[in-house]
Order: sequence, then structure tokens, then C-alpha cells
Amino acid sequence: MLTVRDLQALREAVAAFRADGASIALVPTMGALHAGHMALVEAARRPGTKVIASIFVNPRQFGPNEDLARYPRREAADARLLAEGGCDLLWMPPVEVMYPRGFATNISVGGVSEGFDGAARPGHFDGVATVVTKLFNQTGADTAYFGEKDYQQLAVIRRFVADLDMPIAIVGVPTQRDDDGLALSSRNIYLDEEQRAKATALPRALGVAARAIGRGDDPETALAEARVALVAAGFEVDYVALADAETLAASPSADRPRRLLAAARMGATRLIDNVAIGSNS
Repeated sequence: MLTVRDLQALREAVAAFRADGASIALVPTMGALHAGHMALVEAARRPGTKVIASIFVNPRQFGPNEDLARYPRREAADARLLAEGGCDLLWMPPVEVMYPRGFATNISVGGVSEGFDGAARPGHFDGVATVVTKLFNQTGADTAYFGEKDYQQLAVIRRFVADLDMPIAIVGVPTQRDDDGLALSSRNIYLDEEQRAKATALPRALGVAARAIGRGDDPETALAEARVALVAAGFEVDYVALADAETLAASPSADRPRRLLAAARMGATRLIDNVAIGSNS
């Protein structure tokens, strides 16, 4: 696996891949890799495809009181995982390459970005949209793979790719979970042993609510019961909500795909999760 930190070197490597007739698949990450990230790499590996993974802890998607300074960084371990997983190139740019002196551009996506995490974390999705656009342009990827755990992020990316006529296919990969159901996340390492045990209430509550809504029970009652279960487990709830799976509009029609989304804090750690209505959650 080739590791690259310079933009010109990246472009030369991509040109060499293209000269060999390969297509390019991109797996954008912020590092602190786990099995969820590796599932994206596995999904991206196809005959005739070169897989580029990026590691960049993007300061523009962190708010002033969020965990940018303490976000886990373990480049050597991450590089080993990617090499073992069949990644062809690791793009690991420093901040000054991504945001050089005088950088003044911001990409903002309306609609799908405005509720849920967009409301709780102002500016977050502008930072996501801006850095992902740069990654698409830098790598010239044909496809990009994102986990469904960050479901609103996936919706935002799909929206601006469609709106801006970007020639790239966006592939969502199902959420990867531990045996107890908790969605894999780089932030899970912040949880102590007791908090980690309590955190399993999040996927359980969402599963119960999703099954109730799927069989036709009143959605508001199911959402309220999920919130109560989370509070009882020790969570501070940001939101538990039902949305249209494509637009993330509230009060979605039952004849369209729907998604149940939640964010809640266990101690100082904010966890998110989501499930499809009608799934086997």
C-alpha cells in the first residue's frame, strides 16, 4: 500500500492507476479505524478497481466545544489495518494541504442538513460537504463508500452530488455492530465499562420502536417510549425521530421508505444510530 501526503504525488498515483485501466473507489475516514471502516474497504474492493482510503481529521466539522483535540489519532495502526485489508493507497494529507492559507470556500447543503445533527451541531454538515467535495476532486474517484451509521451525512452527500452533477456513485454500506448490537464508532472508546454496557439500550430502543412503527402502531407513541427507555438507561437524549429515508423530512408518509434516527449522550460521549422501518432490527 502506498501512503501519500502530498497532492501532486496523489495525482500522479491516480494517473498511474488510470493508465492501467483501473477505476477508483474512495473510502473517506477520519482514522481511528474499526471493523465498520474495514467493511467499507471490503465493499470497495472489486476487480479492476483501486481502493483509496483517506484519513483526515477535519477541523471544519467540529464545533467549538466538541472533541477535535481529543479525537483518537493512531495513524500507524490505521495504516496497518488498511494494508492488511487490501487498500491500494492511503491519502493522509496535513491540514495545510486541505486548507491552505487563504482558503475561503464553503459548501452548504439545505434541506437534508437542517434537522437532527444539523440542528444540534451548527456548521457540521458544511464542514462535511466541503471536505468531501475536496476529497472527490483530489482523488477523481468513480465511487465512494460511506457507512449508514452516519445516515444524515450520507443523505447530505447524496444530495450535493446530485445537485452539482458530480460524476461519482455514492454507495451506502449497512451499519456494522458489535455482538451486543451497539453500532461501531470511533467514539465508543470514550465509554468506560459501565457506560459501554448501558449504551446497548440505544440499539435496543430503536429496534423496539422500529418494529412497532413497522407493524402500524402509532409512531409518536413508539418514539416517546424509546426516549423513556433511553433516559432510564442513563442517556441524555438529543433526539429520537422518524423521517423520510431520502429527504429526512419529518412526518413521513407510510408508503415511502422511512428511517428512525437517534442521538443521545452517555456521559460526555455522544452516540448516534438509526434503523430502517421495516427492517429486522
